[in-house]
Amino acid sequence: MVLALESSCDESAAAVLDARRGLLAHELFSQVDLHRLYGGVVPELASRDHVRRLLPLVRQALERAGVAPGELGGVAYTAGPGLVGALLTGAALARALAHGWGLPAIGVHHLEGHLLAPLLEDPAPSFPHLALLVSGGHTMLIEAHALGDYRLLGETRDDAAGEAFDKCAKLLGLPYPGGPQLAALAAAGRAGACPLPRPMLDRPGLEFSFSGLKTAVSLAIRAQPLDDQRRADIARGVQEAIVDVLCGKALRALDQTGLAALVVAGGVGANTSLRERLQRECAARGARVYFPRAEFCTDNAAMIALAGLMRLERGERSAPGLAVRARWPLAELRPPKREP
Repeated sequence: MVLALESSCDESAAAVLDARRGLLAHELFSQVDLHRLYGGVVPELASRDHVRRLLPLVRQALERAGVAPGELGGVAYTAGPGLVGALLTGAALARALAHGWGLPAIGVHHLEGHLLAPLLEDPAPSFPHLALLVSGGHTMLIEAHALGDYRLLGETRDDAAGEAFDKCAKLLGLPYPGGPQLAALAAAGRAGACPLPRPMLDRPGLEFSFSGLKTAVSLAIRAQPLDDQRRADIARGVQEAIVDVLCGKALRALDQTGLAALVVAGGVGANTSLRERLQRECAARGARVYFPRAEFCTDNAAMIALAGLMRLERGERSAPGLAVRARWPLAELRPPKREP
């Protein structure tokens, strides 16, 4: 049984996961209201708020799970990638609790947490499978063979899908966080009313690029008066373009790898239009698509607990200290070595 903490950016979270009984508790506090005034995450404010929120969330998670510290088998925490100050708040608390309780601690790769989040659901995907990771500044297609055994097939050359949602929302004057606001506005848009480019979809390969989409939106805004209907039409055009690119590349990767299971993880994975399109397209070609529930698409401690539990069960431990990494390529992860 593992206690996990997540503090990589602007969500403070704690969770308790039992290997036999499943997820017993997960608590989360979002800092959206704190950062909305600034139009984005302010790292120093994020770190300070984690200091205030994390320990109460740990207490709530343990109480909700009905678990005493002595029943735990380890403590997991996000070690990167993310904002260094924010990561350090979670790492410091996790290491202190593990030391005080005499438990092993494990630092978890944030993106591996996202990749494993669909395994919290029933039915859960099995290995090997294809993963479309669309989280924050990351858009990747990954061939996942086992825990820690990931082969990168393609990634974005510039802006990620989530960044494209947020930047286009800002151009339309939508409040932070922009992605969900743009998706909501798109529901009132008219199909085909604002055609936008599908970057790199017409090129071979599995790489992405979304920076040109922002430029096209900027030009579209200047081309005509921006009334409510025009804003909704542009929002729908943005969503349709991003969904087309993500689906097109994911289906291409399924064809190239011969895999029959697709996992979608990360915040953009909560987008309803993307989910419906992928479910329809995958079913048409005899493949199956797996999503975590919407609350586990965005940053959360349940996914960190799962990744930590899987590695602790295989005998992995983090060395003493507060080692966190702002940048941590997923390719540097390795499958844990089982203890003899």
